[in-house]
Amino acid sequence: MEFGRVTDEELNFVDFSLPPDPDFTVETLQSANTTGPLQVRAGCAKWGRKEWVGKIYPPKTKDANFLDEYVKHFNCIELNATFYQTYGPATISKWKEKADANPDFKFCPKFSQSISHIRRLKNAEDITTSYYEGVMAFGDKLGPLFLQLSDNYTPKSLPELTAYLESLPTDVPVFVELRHKEWFSVPANKEAVFSLFKRLNIGSILTDASGRRDCLHMMLPTPHAFIRFVGNSLHPTDYARCDEWVDRIMQWKELGLQSVWFFMHQHDERYSPELCDYVIDKLNQRLGTNLMRPTFISKDEGLFK
Repeated sequence: MEFGRVTDEELNFVDFSLPPDPDFTVETLQSANTTGPLQVRAGCAKWGRKEWVGKIYPPKTKDANFLDEYVKHFNCIELNATFYQTYGPATISKWKEKADANPDFKFCPKFSQSISHIRRLKNAEDITTSYYEGVMAFGDKLGPLFLQLSDNYTPKSLPELTAYLESLPTDVPVFVELRHKEWFSVPANKEAVFSLFKRLNIGSILTDASGRRDCLHMMLPTPHAFIRFVGNSLHPTDYARCDEWVDRIMQWKELGLQSVWFFMHQHDERYSPELCDYVIDKLNQRLGTNLMRPTFISKDEGLFK
């Protein structure tokens, strides 16, 4: 992922601390009718990484078998493949069959770029129908859906965003990622869009990237957290940031959080399994969960030591 990337020198000047929780989030969590244990999931964005062959995938693993191996290590995936192509039920059923080896596994498919970036949520009914027809083939392996808006999708398009979200089925959870700076820098815009999400029971994505700290808005319109963490090749700050996230998740759990989806990205994705394993281990320690951890054939130490 290139979003929010800074130079190695600039990393030393980034304030990586998590912002405090706004009243909006505290009220959302405290008013949630929370019963049962916190549902916790952690994984990566893609399974098709050749760099993981010999690391978590056995040597000589073929591309066609990457998903078979991925599901042995993680309980979910932030599925970016559906952003670049709209897949029909036949293909998605094959992916589901591969994931059946892990009964707890979930796919979180990203909305097609044809919907979000090309048609910009307007006149997208046909593509949206095709997208839903495809992803519903995941059946019990389907997690929440993920709508990413481009960094040039401005608050001026709030009416179109409202109409589109109002048109979506309500039986599958949806999370939205905002990127244009004016969603966050202008208080009226921020209040309007997150109030919309709360009214429609739409989740908001928290993106923790070095060069875009404004996307770390900490606004939860639902008692569910979807976190996209972007690390820097196992830089020491990656681990400190993950520690702070585990602390915050613990605090949210006490307030009423019902689920957390933590997806690991790196600007160099070869290092994602190592840092994801670190997060999973910390979550298991602090929350008392028993999340599966990736099993390594070998590990990288990263660019930073």
